[in-house]
Amino acid sequence: MDKNINYKDAGVDIEEGYKAVNLYKKYAKETFDSYVALDIGSFASLYVNPSNENQYLVSSTDGVGTKLELAFLLKKYDTVGIDCVAMCVNDIICLGAKPLFFLDYLACGKLDSNIAALIVKGVADGCIIAGCALVGGETAEMPGFYDEGKYDIAGFAVGTVDKDKVITGDKIEDGDILIGIESSGFHSNGYSLIRKILKKNKIDLNLPFENSTIGLKLLEPTIIYVKPILNAIEKGLNIKGLANITGGGFYENIPRMFKDDFTAIINRDSIKFPKIMTWLKSFGINDKDMFSTFNCGIGMVLATSKKEEDNIIKNFEGFNLKAYKIGEVKKGKKETKISKIDF
Repeated sequence: MDKNINYKDAGVDIEEGYKAVNLYKKYAKETFDSYVALDIGSFASLYVNPSNENQYLVSSTDGVGTKLELAFLLKKYDTVGIDCVAMCVNDIICLGAKPLFFLDYLACGKLDSNIAALIVKGVADGCIIAGCALVGGETAEMPGFYDEGKYDIAGFAVGTVDKDKVITGDKIEDGDILIGIESSGFHSNGYSLIRKILKKNKIDLNLPFENSTIGLKLLEPTIIYVKPILNAIEKGLNIKGLANITGGGFYENIPRMFKDDFTAIINRDSIKFPKIMTWLKSFGINDKDMFSTFNCGIGMVLATSKKEEDNIIKNFEGFNLKAYKIGEVKKGKKETKISKIDF
């Protein structure tokens, strides 16, 4: 068993990633025009629709990451495309926008049309779940650059939201509550650390686990939250902020929904790790690193007023998703604090 193993031990330096983004911002801002409505750092971009200035175009791009390695090992290629779509559209929905269309990029060392078709089938399945169109993409065969049998996939999504319906966090107030919506597992983040633990401990991916196997539990596709959130918005429920819990976990992502200086106070006792995460944690990951790397069973967090709690929870239950209060918003430094860890 490893002792206090973390993401950096697996070769991922989050702090260096933050530095890189700060450097990118300088160059990106040189390209901004009067239609750019949001600075870099939000979950998705906002760009005023030049043909309709009462509407924003909203876009996001992302990939699946090293979760793909598990798909290669298990020779199961039909779900990682869902992850690719989810990583983009779950960011777009954080601004209250409806995804319209999606493009994918598939790269490999040697193209196998059957494998590529299964991957793109997953992309199409994800688009159906999200209610958007797969309008095209690019397949790049690069022998000698990618190892044979290895694929990489990334995507790009565009949506729209009316200006008077956009969710930017500007209505969040001291005393609002935070509701967590369940994840399906690790989604598509933290897999470099997961793979390191699997390799170091020589874990068989076919080992039985919860009426399935370790490998299949780790490949469980990311939940796409678009339709239940749009349904809540259409019903007039007061969603003030949304945070997609991806890379960086609770600590990085929840404060991104705050426009002003607020602190997310998370009740550690309210968070129930899925069994697969409790199992992984047993190999030497402490609580702090769990919450800074993984979603810990909460794929999306939303801010709302106390009086909306029951209505919000019932909305997600209608889509067979568990939702429950996990904390509250307090005036203070723009950060996340978790009871029993940060106090």
